[in-house]
Amino acid sequence: MGLYDRYLATRIRLSDAAVPERVALVITEHDLLERGAYDTLSAFLEWAFETGVEEILIYVSVLDKAAVPTLRNALSELESPRTVAVRGPDADDAADAPVQVSIGLGGREEFAAAVRDIAEDAASGELDPEDIDEAEIERHLVFRTPPDLVIKTGAERLSDFLIWQSVYSELHFTDVNWRDFRRRDFLRAVREYQERQRRFGR
Repeated sequence: MGLYDRYLATRIRLSDAAVPERVALVITEHDLLERGAYDTLSAFLEWAFETGVEEILIYVSVLDKAAVPTLRNALSELESPRTVAVRGPDADDAADAPVQVSIGLGGREEFAAAVRDIAEDAASGELDPEDIDEAEIERHLVFRTPPDLVIKTGAERLSDFLIWQSVYSELHFTDVNWRDFRRRDFLRAVREYQERQRRFGR
């Protein structure tokens, strides 16, 4: 760890502010085509857990749906200090994994699927429409826990990721592309998070 990295890590450790419990990372399929991209992703997981993060959500936005099976296989074998689960609409058994990955499942698609499930339950009489609240909607989402911090590399947009869950998240955009992302970039995001006053929509 370089001198500046150690400085940032010390500032984070000595701060009275908490580190984010849940961090979401938004990258693209093209990011993962770069040499060393998966090594960087494995290192990112190590940095996060060493800093005190408890859960990591990774969203890979894709333009070519044909790339999803290849990405799924590669990410399923990702080296990580904790269990990695590649999520999908039917992957309820992976809901509590410390590292959860979604490939190409957009927030609008996820929300539409949740609405369909709720409508089917209401139509069958299993659910009273008066009982539909935020908790009921979240029960049908793929990712049920909102991230405290969302990190997006390369551009200032979320790529249709977690449109329900990220409404009160702190967003950190960096113009550093994934191939150049370093420990200090992650530590800067955490330090910036600590310096913010979260308002949760208030």
